[in-house]
Amino acid sequence: MKHNQQEVLTLKEDISQMWRLVISQVEKAKQSLLHNDIETALEIIRLEKRVDAFELKIERSCENYIALFNPVAIDLRLILSIMKISITLERIADYAEGIAKHIIDNDCAPINQALMEELQLEKMFEMLLHMMSDSYVALSSESTRTSGKILMKDKEVNAIYHAAFRKLEAYLTQNPSQINCGLKLILLIRKMERIGDHCSNIVEEIVFYLDAKVLKHKVKSE
Repeated sequence: MKHNQQEVLTLKEDISQMWRLVISQVEKAKQSLLHNDIETALEIIRLEKRVDAFELKIERSCENYIALFNPVAIDLRLILSIMKISITLERIADYAEGIAKHIIDNDCAPINQALMEELQLEKMFEMLLHMMSDSYVALSSESTRTSGKILMKDKEVNAIYHAAFRKLEAYLTQNPSQINCGLKLILLIRKMERIGDHCSNIVEEIVFYLDAKVLKHKVKSE
């Protein structure tokens, strides 16, 4: 096996490990939010340093690969995509950490169960996790067949996010003493919505790598 092929395999393995770790971070964020699980929230924060270390390692490896092997065409697209995906995964992990800090530092009582169901927070998390898992499979299998389905899920996440504002407005009108907690909850749901946006960015990078097509901005304008 040529040296550059071994470097690519190492890069693919590193991004796969990082991806699985970030999926786990989002799963833990779901657990900590739905069950007010402070111990799991603390674990998310402890693991954040591992995510950061992966991003720095992958970025450095990608830069070295470009400098040493001067890749072109699909090889260059792969390296650029891996670098951008690692950055995006780190941002997703940051949002998971933000949710964890909300659980740990929040001076509000645990979210009312009926309100949580009304806001569809569990469904929102499930869709985000499906987006992350499906995009992971897409890169691993080098197939863009599911890219449209993943991007459609982001639209559904956005719909839940926008509906949450109306539902929270109605709830806070009836429960004005909860306004402070409601505002914090809006910020938390915003973090979830941003995870969906970043999942879409990852799909765009996979399509760029495999099909040499640029989806950025084009999808948003439709």
